[in-house]
Amino acid sequence: EATLDLAERRRIRSAIRELQRQELERDEETLASKRFRPERSSHRQDDKENWPQSRCLEEEQQAALAALSEQLEAITSVEELTKLLRAAAEYEERKLIRAAIRKLRAEEIEAVTLAGNVQNSR
Repeated sequence: EATLDLAERRRIRSAIRELQRQELERDEETLASKRFRPERSSHRQDDKENWPQSRCLEEEQQAALAALSEQLEAITSVEELTKLLRAAAEYEERKLIRAAIRKLRAEEIEAVTLAGNVQNSR
């Protein structure tokens, strides 16, 4: 904006366009490198030293989730389940608890519907 020479302005604009083009190329290269990274499963196969440990952790988590599932079957109060949900830290635990809450609420709705149908038939 400070120069009055049109040729200099053209050079400045072309330099700006070139810098923008280079920046776009760098962004595309970065995106392409992220897009074609190897999957996690192949990385897991490469890292065989930690693989047994991670498998053991997964088995422990599955056992804990199974125990939690059995515990949730015994709970019949939405309030208790809500307390457990707020205390749970792991995603899978929260997922199981939310499913149990949905199941209890569906059973409550079904019970109310059946009671309403019985009362209406009388």
